Amino acid sequence: MDGQDPALGCEREQKGQPAFTWEVQANNRAHHEQLRKKSAFCVSKKKYAGNAIKTAKYNVLTFLPLNLYEQFHRMANVYFVFVILLQTFPEISTLPWYTLLFPLSCLLTIRALRDLMDDIGRHQSDRNINSRPCEILSGESFRWQKWRDVCVGDVVRLHKDSLVPADMLLLCSSEPSSLCYVETCDIDGETNLKFRQALLVTHQELTSEESLAAFDGRVSCEEPNSRMHSFTGVLQWRGETHALDGDRILLRGCKLRNTDTCYGLVLYAGSDSKIMRNCGKIKRKKTKLDRMMDRLVVMIFLVLLVTSLCLAIASGFWAKMFQEKHSYLAALYKHTTPAKQAFFSFWGFTILLSVILPMSMYITFEFIYLVNSFFINWDLEMYYAAKDIPAKARSTSLNDQLGQVEYIFSDKTGTLTQNIMSFKKCCVNGSIYGNLWWWQVGRDCRVGLRPGFGWRSFCHGEKMLDPNNVGLREAVQQNKDPVLREFLRLLALCHTVMVEERGDQLVYQAASPDEEALVLAARSLGYVFLSRTQDTITISEMGVKRTFQVLAMLDFNSDRKRMSVLVRDPQGTIRLYTKGADTVILERLRGRGPNQDFTERALDHFAEETLRTLCLASKELSEAEYDEWSRRHRMASILLQGRACELDRLYEEMEQDLELLGVTAIEDKLQEGVPETIQLLKLGNIKVWVLTGDKQETAMNVGYACKLLTDDMEILEEKEVSEMLEAYWARNNNVSGSDCASQQHPEPLCHKKRALVISGDFVDTILQTGEVLQKKGQLWQHLACHGTTDPQEQGSVVEKAFVDLATSCQAVICCRVTPKQKALIVQLVKKHKKATTLAIGDGANDVNMIKTADIGVGISGLEGVQAVQCSDFALAQFCYLQRLLLVHGRWAYLRICKFLRYFFYKTFAGLMTQIWFAFHSGFTAQPLYEGWFLALYNVFYTAYPVLSVGLLEQDVSAKKSLRFPELYTIGQQDKLFNYRIFSVTLLHGVSTSLTSFYIALWAFEDHVGSRTVGDYESFSVTVATSALLSVLVEIILDTKFWTALSFLMVTASLLLFCLFSFLTQSIDAFRIAPAVFCFPDATQNALTDPYILLVVLLSLVVNTIPSLTIRSYNAITGNTSIQQKICWKARREPEPSVELRTHVPRGSFHRRSTYAFSHQEGYAGLITRGESLRTKGTHSTTKGTQGTHSTTKGTQGTHSTTKGTQGTHSTTKGTQGTHNTTKGTQGTHSTTKGTHSTHITTKGTQADLATSR
Repeated sequence: MDGQDPALGCEREQKGQPAFTWEVQANNRAHHEQLRKKSAFCVSKKKYAGNAIKTAKYNVLTFLPLNLYEQFHRMANVYFVFVILLQTFPEISTLPWYTLLFPLSCLLTIRALRDLMDDIGRHQSDRNINSRPCEILSGESFRWQKWRDVCVGDVVRLHKDSLVPADMLLLCSSEPSSLCYVETCDIDGETNLKFRQALLVTHQELTSEESLAAFDGRVSCEEPNSRMHSFTGVLQWRGETHALDGDRILLRGCKLRNTDTCYGLVLYAGSDSKIMRNCGKIKRKKTKLDRMMDRLVVMIFLVLLVTSLCLAIASGFWAKMFQEKHSYLAALYKHTTPAKQAFFSFWGFTILLSVILPMSMYITFEFIYLVNSFFINWDLEMYYAAKDIPAKARSTSLNDQLGQVEYIFSDKTGTLTQNIMSFKKCCVNGSIYGNLWWWQVGRDCRVGLRPGFGWRSFCHGEKMLDPNNVGLREAVQQNKDPVLREFLRLLALCHTVMVEERGDQLVYQAASPDEEALVLAARSLGYVFLSRTQDTITISEMGVKRTFQVLAMLDFNSDRKRMSVLVRDPQGTIRLYTKGADTVILERLRGRGPNQDFTERALDHFAEETLRTLCLASKELSEAEYDEWSRRHRMASILLQGRACELDRLYEEMEQDLELLGVTAIEDKLQEGVPETIQLLKLGNIKVWVLTGDKQETAMNVGYACKLLTDDMEILEEKEVSEMLEAYWARNNNVSGSDCASQQHPEPLCHKKRALVISGDFVDTILQTGEVLQKKGQLWQHLACHGTTDPQEQGSVVEKAFVDLATSCQAVICCRVTPKQKALIVQLVKKHKKATTLAIGDGANDVNMIKTADIGVGISGLEGVQAVQCSDFALAQFCYLQRLLLVHGRWAYLRICKFLRYFFYKTFAGLMTQIWFAFHSGFTAQPLYEGWFLALYNVFYTAYPVLSVGLLEQDVSAKKSLRFPELYTIGQQDKLFNYRIFSVTLLHGVSTSLTSFYIALWAFEDHVGSRTVGDYESFSVTVATSALLSVLVEIILDTKFWTALSFLMVTASLLLFCLFSFLTQSIDAFRIAPAVFCFPDATQNALTDPYILLVVLLSLVVNTIPSLTIRSYNAITGNTSIQQKICWKARREPEPSVELRTHVPRGSFHRRSTYAFSHQEGYAGLITRGESLRTKGTHSTTKGTQGTHSTTKGTQGTHSTTKGTQGTHSTTKGTQGTHNTTKGTQGTHSTTKGTHSTHITTKGTQADLATSR
């Protein structure tokens, strides 16, 4: 799908040779429309795609041919067309060709209408998306047009809360420094705000519609690709070149937040956009039973041809012998020869035996699938009343595959979690506040927030421990604990949240939902964050407004795992406030305080409850300490080499000798029933993998919360995986023992409980380049020794090793994966494990994964309906998955397998007698049965009991299916229908047909009844009745779940046999059409003779005794499978009064960090530079002063520039820009006409602002 291989693109970038072959000229549509590229068959097409998207499969012209082409991929349809073609030849036809064409047409029409309805939904979705309004620059003004009208090179204006229509370069915005805040939940599943920033040159120059219309810049960048998190290119304008990266790009599908207006240049449109490159193609999904049926059709057809050939050869020999023996009949055979007779007999037998694979089976198949889909739609246990969302089976052909799932690939945000962060508990100064873990909470316990003041904790229960403990609200009101004051003050000060006043409301803009939850918790307790400037932050403490001077902000990043703010309070005291992971904070404390042991125990309990924890600490600094540190900090900030390392060392030095204040515990709220559901799925031998775009710490914390990860698991991260892959592959390929012995983990993986936690980049590295393994070289040397030198073959070997390692683990979490990487992981498991996969998600970033998996489930969540529209099944909650799989899926698999088994059995038992009759009819293609019996046998006489089994059969109830999830493994192991089962069914049917035929033949050989003669018609009725009753009794014996409909179906079959026999064999019908109704009164004459009734009874007993014997033997000796024993146990147990779910017992807990913080680096730099702070009418960063940055002693942020000199504004990873000044001086940043300013930013290192006059 991609224009280029991502791995090759990465290699080019690493070599410093980016392939900038994609050029975009602003405001120049004519240029882009004339450029073309070659496509298939040397046909050229436009190089730049339009913005209209197309996810539908068909249009008016292609629907009929394409749908028929897809349907005739089913071997059964090809088989039926072949039989119909044979029926068009009168010499060999047994039925008019149109009598077979009609049911086939019905079957094709039913399936075509189903596909058409699905595609109409896709067309409607495409139409709605392509018709969304947007403003496009046309001439010198913006005009409202549709998304489909957007072209590459257009300048588009976006407004707050609007969706981005195409991948665009941000040119400018209404925010300070042309910042732009976006929400990317449809791309990576994260709901926290991210910022993008325009280039300084476009921010300063493109200030009006006239300047935007005159903009003629040219962007050279990489070809369209699926890499969501990277972009490389340059902007050439006015003779200068400016570097571009992903922080300048707005991706299609992002939503503009907290930004009034922004302008962008379209780079990639429509199918070239990154999100569409990740969407994947719609594929026709076939179940394992479908694929097996295709193979069985071929096998049955080949057996049928071989049988017909043998009978035809026998017919030729018999004709030759007959003509030689009865030469006086030569006149009858003068127009034929034995060879000609054998030829026609071959085709006659082919048509006669073609009913062994009846068309009615496939029509009944579709009906069973449809009704089982309705059962899913009607299930009230999967109805979400809160939002009025029922479960919906969008595909009606995958129900049985729901009972065979082995791997589930789940998104995290919005699928496992609710996208809601809640401040649950805290531990301050030896006291735990919140929903106390040591309380036995009663029914009336509730914890909430009071808008006016704060946290309320009312609990009516029995207090088990500390009798003097008071609630957090009361402790704050009493204002007696200085540690608690500092704790809440830290929550209000140590963050990068930005605030906006909307009327009388304060609206917070946070880089992560965790930070927002902490700031809101402080606000609810009376410590309200009010406002901030470039170097101050104002809060309200219990109604008293206080302004703190911000001396430095030590920003968060994934390596530091902490954030600090250095402030001077109104009394002049300098304090450092730090929050971060317990693993980094506890080791930086001054000493073990009196409450540290208690706090660590609280951390353990918070971890056991899978809450996300942060440790809070602070310390006081003297003026001398700060002055010395500030001086060295300024010096480090202007280093040209080793700047980042020196700053990290200074941060480490500052964040020492801390005093622990307490611990916060935030709940990333899971959807209801997620842990119980995952536990049930695990017991059903279903492995759950989490594929998320979120950070590793956050994903792991959710993994512990939903019980996917447990404390007794060994967590394998990227470093361990890269070391183990060679050893794991070597062990499975019999590499010498010395090689294995030298490995770090020689023991088999299955002997330990392990979980795999890796990133999307690591997946790319292993699966596309193998660089991790190339470092040691052992595996590659081993491959080379065995002749595996082809890169593709080596890649396949590495893929196989990785999949073997991952599937041997009990859980897998993949973080920071793109939508295409999600689909790649699913495809790998399907390819190397041949396993049934299910993907579940709720956003557009999950669409590709949902399309790739064997079964796609969409969650009707907060992220739109794109996942649902592309899914096979739609649910409102993840917890409904347990019922969808363990109940509906297992029942559907059981029903379809029994249906197939008994349909084949009844067909073989009733119609194989045609072969045995050929041995006694001169090997002619003479039918044994009346034509009407052949036509109605599979439609009325035996169809209804089998249909009842396919619709209603259950081995155990729904509640016991959930109580015993081990029953689910039957489907995973294909135990109910496989080649062995089919062979047994074939033998059973053949034995029944032999018994029915030869007992009747023996009875008619020397004896006749009192009122009948041994005629062909009576013999036919006797055999037909014996086979029919034997089939019905066998179905009755094996039906486990009897309902009134089941009894009705069996009764209806017998009544219909009697009714149609009377109608088609009546004398009146014979008089009207003797050639059509050629068995007058045959059934009535035969079945009123006691002798024939005894023959039928004898056949029935002989056919039934073997089945009863086998069932009795298994019951007496206990020779049954584990699944059957579980079924018997479940049936013997009393029915639960309520729906049972597994509750996870808590075992021993091992100390581990529960740190998880979804903060994204970067906001601190924006704050200290003042770029994110609004001012009135100017781009200045100090209220009331234009272009002036003033500071006092010790203030970080002064920028001093003189005429002819160059000032440097540096920002490093984890710090903010240092503005070099002296005590009491005021630096002025002035820019006059002709000034040239360049702002160059490199990721995570520095930002230089050079200004010269």
